[in-house]
Amino acid sequence: MAKKKTTLFECQACGEQSTKWLGKCPNCGSWDSFMELNQEQQEVLKQTFKVINTTSKATPITEIKQDDVVRFSSNNDEFDLVLGGGIVPGSLTLIGGSPGVGKSTLLLKVAGSIAASGKKVLYVSGEESSGQIKLRANRLDANHKELYLLSEIKLEEIQDELLRENYEVCIIDSIQTIYSSNLTSAPGSVSQVREITFELMRKAKDSDIAMFIIGHITKDGSIAGPRVLEHMVDTVLYFEGESSKELRMLRGFKNRFGSTSEIGIFEMTGEGLISAKDIASKFFDKTKAQSGSALTVTMEGTRALIIEVQALVTESTYPNPKRSATGFDANRLNMLLALLEKKIDLPLNHYDVFINISGGIKIKESSADLAVIAAIISSFRDRPVSKESVFIGEVSLTGEIKDVYSIDLRLKEAQAQGIKKAVVAQKPNLKLDLKAFAVDEVSKMIELF
Repeated sequence: MAKKKTTLFECQACGEQSTKWLGKCPNCGSWDSFMELNQEQQEVLKQTFKVINTTSKATPITEIKQDDVVRFSSNNDEFDLVLGGGIVPGSLTLIGGSPGVGKSTLLLKVAGSIAASGKKVLYVSGEESSGQIKLRANRLDANHKELYLLSEIKLEEIQDELLRENYEVCIIDSIQTIYSSNLTSAPGSVSQVREITFELMRKAKDSDIAMFIIGHITKDGSIAGPRVLEHMVDTVLYFEGESSKELRMLRGFKNRFGSTSEIGIFEMTGEGLISAKDIASKFFDKTKAQSGSALTVTMEGTRALIIEVQALVTESTYPNPKRSATGFDANRLNMLLALLEKKIDLPLNHYDVFINISGGIKIKESSADLAVIAAIISSFRDRPVSKESVFIGEVSLTGEIKDVYSIDLRLKEAQAQGIKKAVVAQKPNLKLDLKAFAVDEVSKMIELF
């Protein structure tokens, strides 16, 4: 008897697979996204996962030799910082971000810097012609003889080019535009993205070529394509920022060769994206003090940043007061407001409260709690807070103010930026030129206003 063919359907939004057609994807919630894979596509899928999941004989860990990670610089300090100290040969890095944020601009600038050091770099674009890239390269000062441009969308042609020259870095812009003739599906489909990423990963490992892949993102902010895409690569970076603002932030979400806590901060200028040199002045205003504004110091990896927290408290005209937070956790804001009502008897249940973190940065740690409370009280009482003061501390549900990590590093940065006074949970042992005031309970904050 002839062997019965298995039927396999795959979601074109996330890569979820099912043996029957489904109207709604149970993984990503997309409607009418399941398409049937033919026998050829199923065979390619099996071969891909067969190589990825190849097993070998287990070896005691005491007999394993440690791999020494060798890096080389991209000649861009912020980019090297996010990568963990530099580019690792044979690594595969995925960079995602919204359209127009500057992904192609950044990588072309980096490609030019690497080529200037004598390393051969191949920049592959499936979205622009070589002439268009040349125009941007002139603006970015990225014209170097070791930088090669290739306008191609066929994977096999890209592989042939990688064999012609001894390239050390290869940039693919973007993964959704490249296709392989081995598959009949359209470019950007789940099967195409998976197959191409696997082939590029194999080439990177075999030839020690550092690969950078630009990926489009979906409307919910995640990188388009199957989830296995992020598992296959070594590093996943997200480029954040708004096209209307000068600052862009490159944040690591996965890094097999370094930490994911670092961020790179870039500034968009007429010459393209450059490393933000004077970062301290980008996130807070040094002009006269105004009510509803307080400063704090947050940690982004090993970097201390002074951030301005802005608050607006106004009487509500609605039965249910509005609560809004930009760059700060809205649930944590509601907790702090409830705490202020209980501990300080502020009638905030009749007021709208809006919080904004200046500069477009998102605070993900609790050290800004004290600054948020200070900004709210300042706006409520219409009393300005000195621009020479910072508030650093985490607030608990009991109203206790707790100390935060790296307090010495935060205070050193505050002193370097001309801060004269710091309100913290405990006085530090470090001798500094600024005055530190210890506040252990939220109820004592009202004494400062």
